[in-house]
Amino acid sequence: MRALLHTLAVLFFVAGMAPGAAAQTSDYPNRPIRMYVGFPPGGAADIVARTIANALSPRLGQTIVIENKAGTGGNAAGDAVAKAEPDGYTLLHGPDNLFLVNPHLYARMPFDPLKDLTPVSSLAANQLTLAVNPSVKANNLKEFVELAKRTKPPLFYASIGNGSMHHIAMELLKRHLGIELTHVPYRGGGPAGVALLAGEVQVMFGGGSVVPMIQSGQLRGLAVTGAKRSSVLPDLPTIGEIYPGYEVAIWHGTFAPAGTPKPIIDKLRTEIAAVLQQPDVRKRLIASGSGEPYITTLDEFRDRIRADNAAFGKVIREIGLRIE
Repeated sequence: MRALLHTLAVLFFVAGMAPGAAAQTSDYPNRPIRMYVGFPPGGAADIVARTIANALSPRLGQTIVIENKAGTGGNAAGDAVAKAEPDGYTLLHGPDNLFLVNPHLYARMPFDPLKDLTPVSSLAANQLTLAVNPSVKANNLKEFVELAKRTKPPLFYASIGNGSMHHIAMELLKRHLGIELTHVPYRGGGPAGVALLAGEVQVMFGGGSVVPMIQSGQLRGLAVTGAKRSSVLPDLPTIGEIYPGYEVAIWHGTFAPAGTPKPIIDKLRTEIAAVLQQPDVRKRLIASGSGEPYITTLDEFRDRIRADNAAFGKVIREIGLRIE
C-alpha cells in the first residue's frame, strides 16, 4: 500500500507539472536568446551568424545576443552550448569543422558534438577562396604552384585555427599538388585575413574574411575550392579546372543542447527557413562571400553530418593530424 501511495503521489506531481512545462514551450521565446560563435568577429562564421540572428530576432520577438567564444577550433563554444540548459535559450552557430574534423583531430574532446548537440537547421553553404598577398609574385594558380615548389624555406599559409576546414583544405591541396607550405594558425578568419593583408603570411584559404579584400584589390584571388565558380568572384577558376580531382565545400548550421524540446526545435526551424528565403538575407550572405542559403530537411542535414564526419575522419587519419 505504501508503494502504491508513493507511485500515485509521483503521478499527481508529474501531472501537476505538465501544464507548466507545456506553457514554457508554447510561449517560447519569452526572453533573449544567446547564440555562441566559436570564432572571433570578422570571419564567415561570425558574418553568417549575425546575418541570420538579425533577421530572426524580429520574427521571434526577442533579441538574439551573439557571443564570440573563440578557441580550439570551435570546441570552447560547442562545449558551452552542450552543457547549457536545453531550453532553447542557448544556441550554437556550428561551422562544419566542429562536427567533421574536431572529433578526429583532438585526442581529448570536452564533449561529443554528435551526441551532446542536436541539429536545428542548416544555414549556409560555401566554398573557400585561395588568396595571396599582392607582394607574392604569382598572378594565377599555376604560377603560385611553381613559386611554392621553388621557395625554400616554404611560404607561410594562414588558417582560422588548427583543424579548421581552412587548415584541412590547404593540407589536402599540398598533397594534391605536391607542394610544401608552413602552417600558421590564427584564432578566426578576421585575424587570419588581417595577417595576410599585413604580409605576415603569404597565402590562405578564406571565405567572408577575404572575399571583400579581393574585390577591393587589397588581396589577389587565385582560385576557389568548389565544384563550380563563385557567383561573387566569377573570374576565378575552380582548382579542379586546373588540377582535376580537388574539391572542398563547407557549411554552417544552428544547433541546440541535446534534449531541447521538439516544439522549440520545430519553431526555430520554421522561422529560420523563412529567414533563409528572404532576398536581403540571401544578398547579404552572397555579397559578403560567406555562402548561399542552404535549406535542407532535418533528416537530410543529419545525414550530411554523419556522412561528412566519416569522410573527413578518413582524410585526417591519412594525413596524420592529431592535437593532444
